[in-house]
Amino acid sequence: MTQLFSRQRMTCAMPRVACLASVWLLGPLLCLAALVGAATGEVVLERKDDRVSVSIDGDPFTNYIFAGHATPILFPIHGPGGQTLTRQWPLVEGVAGDPHDHPHQESVWFAHGSINGIDFWAHIPLQKGGPHPRIEQTGIRVCSSGTLGVLETTNRWLAADGTTVCTDSRRIEFASDGLPTHNGAARTIDYAVTIRADHGPLVFGDTKEGVMALRVRPELQTRNLHESQGAAGQILNSEAQKDDAAWGKAARWVDYFAPIEGSIMGIAMCDHPDNLRHPQHFHARDYGLLAANPFGLHDFTGALKGTGDFTLPAGDSLSLRYLMVFHKGDTAAAGIENRWQKWAQKKP
Repeated sequence: MTQLFSRQRMTCAMPRVACLASVWLLGPLLCLAALVGAATGEVVLERKDDRVSVSIDGDPFTNYIFAGHATPILFPIHGPGGQTLTRQWPLVEGVAGDPHDHPHQESVWFAHGSINGIDFWAHIPLQKGGPHPRIEQTGIRVCSSGTLGVLETTNRWLAADGTTVCTDSRRIEFASDGLPTHNGAARTIDYAVTIRADHGPLVFGDTKEGVMALRVRPELQTRNLHESQGAAGQILNSEAQKDDAAWGKAARWVDYFAPIEGSIMGIAMCDHPDNLRHPQHFHARDYGLLAANPFGLHDFTGALKGTGDFTLPAGDSLSLRYLMVFHKGDTAAAGIENRWQKWAQKKP
């Protein structure tokens, strides 16, 4: 498969010297206002045998790993301060405080627990030890670097017996903004998936197990569960609901933040207004699972089971898009609502 690179030099709405002068003369808010929402770092994507590595200004950001797992994943995630922000286990053993539960929750991934009755979330095989459902990459269409790193892939969703259930195409955009030492600094992943019912109709089942998901590192949990250690996090959503009150609620975004290695760091997930059933419900758990899900209405709202089912007729497609913000500072310092407002107006 051909690797496409489009290297660009770093650009900014205002020169870097002028920006630094603004910080000194007028304070940090002026520079932040100029930078929020504008990519300022050079993003480099490098194609390898089993992954695409992503770096920003020479520092590691993440890897899109497309082989060796039941679904493509992003791992690890390095925030703007260099700290890893998602759980290391089960990919890395022996990390202090990491809980060993839900082994299918691998850093950042996209899947659903019931498509035509097949579990692509936990990947449960028909027989113990047998083949399991999986999402398999079939190609890379774009892999380009610049102020915005862009990865476009194609994938097929396979039942345990190897039958193709459906296919998808993904566009994932990697970027950074803000000065590295500023509270407002962040790295972002804009993750869009189009699922195609090209092998017959699809029924997305009413289950909380889906779809755009990540598992935070222990410090970002609100309490210690499953033998985790170090939980010191807070959860806040766009509706001002906090911690346990944010679980299962419909929101524009949900943010986790906590002290990590001497700095307040956080992860926010945002739901795009064009998505099905926006604002979607968030599976925001105290043990560190954060997932946006348009289908799990029974679990999230107490509606009759099946209320959240969604049928995609043969030949049709469903597009879903999410923004993940890996940031310094708490929700207010990172300007999560402002970031959502700007991103919500951005068209594919």
